[in-house]
Amino acid sequence: MPFSVLKDEEIKNLLNSLTVDELEEFYTSLKETLHDYSNGIQSPETSEVYQPHRQSVRSSKTGATTLFMPSSGPAGFGVKVITLSPPRTEHDEALGRPKIKPTGGITIFSKTGEPIGLLHASTLTAFRTALASALLVARRNKVHNVTVFGSGDQAYWHIRLTLMLRGSTIRHVNIINRRFSGSCREILRRLYDIPTAIKEREGWQETEFGVLTPGYGEFQRLLRHQVQGADVIFCCTPSTEPLFDHTILTSSEGRRKGRLIVAIGSYMPDMVEIPVELLQQAVKRHEPGHIHYHKHAVEGGVVVVDTLDGAMKEAGEILQGGLNPSQLIELGELVMLHRIRMDEETGSDTGSLKSAEADNAPSGRFERLEIRSDASGSTENLDGGSRPGSRPGSSHRSSSSRPASPSPRSGGGGLSLPLFHRRKSSYSGSDSASREKKKREREDHMAKWLQAGNVIYKSVGLGLMDLAVGIKVVEFARLKGVGMHVEDF
Repeated sequence: MPFSVLKDEEIKNLLNSLTVDELEEFYTSLKETLHDYSNGIQSPETSEVYQPHRQSVRSSKTGATTLFMPSSGPAGFGVKVITLSPPRTEHDEALGRPKIKPTGGITIFSKTGEPIGLLHASTLTAFRTALASALLVARRNKVHNVTVFGSGDQAYWHIRLTLMLRGSTIRHVNIINRRFSGSCREILRRLYDIPTAIKEREGWQETEFGVLTPGYGEFQRLLRHQVQGADVIFCCTPSTEPLFDHTILTSSEGRRKGRLIVAIGSYMPDMVEIPVELLQQAVKRHEPGHIHYHKHAVEGGVVVVDTLDGAMKEAGEILQGGLNPSQLIELGELVMLHRIRMDEETGSDTGSLKSAEADNAPSGRFERLEIRSDASGSTENLDGGSRPGSRPGSSHRSSSSRPASPSPRSGGGGLSLPLFHRRKSSYSGSDSASREKKKREREDHMAKWLQAGNVIYKSVGLGLMDLAVGIKVVEFARLKGVGMHVEDF
């Protein structure tokens, strides 16, 4: 078996050259991996998909943190080592600490342990993180205005993949940064340098791009305008304080519009990008009969995360906001929800990626989703209350120490979930029809939330993402003759 070595520039060129059809192969691979991770048994003895918790080492000399991320999947094993640098302070500059761009490597092995490849981690990390976010972007009804905090590789790839998937509908991309730095110039250059033929093929040749920094006289007014007017917000900075005031989105005016908010830049307990008040609003439960006197977008009652264990240990917004596992749901538990509900009031301009309407059935844990609406017509939370410490089907998960997503409970509004292995009984034809109708209503509600509601996604990263995407990168590199390939390594 050949051993492939790919430099960062080679990976960057390879991924930048992907067509939408080729991107879909990466999209599908990552979606299936996350689904298996969230719905499988997390045991190294019994599961093909296994994600141990990553380890970290901090350098007192540089201030950087190095992460060690092993993982196992159906196609093989992987180990990623990446070094990240926190936001630079005056103290760091006084000590002469270097500014370290995220860097490292990913080593991939076959199921039998044979080395498959060594890949530079910088571009691949940014791409796979943005690809996971794209699983939610692809479901949104409308993506007209995109606001991005940050100007590094993560920001670039979140913009780039959004343009690939939804480019024909995007009117404005607003980049907000601490200063008009070299990275700001570079991200604009990279976007402008994309050939006109590609822009036209993807439909965003008329899209306008802009950069906003605090040095501009009307910064606060424009910040509010660009955050409140966004359909999608990407937060891509290692910030230790919220990037915007929570009242911009928690006020009655701010809550009228549904948004997808993605936070991927903070990866330690002391880092935050999204105001904790926004997360608390997203998971807030109302008593039955509570009436909203203002029209609000649909709330899910949960915050979406890539990994429950990681979020509860490393996500500053989750920890500082006091959220518990019952208020979180993994992305992998949502990606296979196949029913698409087009909002009759707002319409839809979803993209053409075929995977956006997967044929797979949704996770069984939504089978008993209870829907409650208030007098104003806005829908109650999908989840709330307490739950046992294991996922549905816990009889098969005794080996797992992972916290669970929202699980079985009774009473009140919100998400009510069954045990997967609950004994089945026979139903009359009318009972069966009634159950099918309720199931469709539940799926409609989930789809409506994912498509048009307020969805917050917090990612701290998974080695499994690197493994799934890294294997596809190696396949494409060999197919296209990119990189160095050593036979009989």
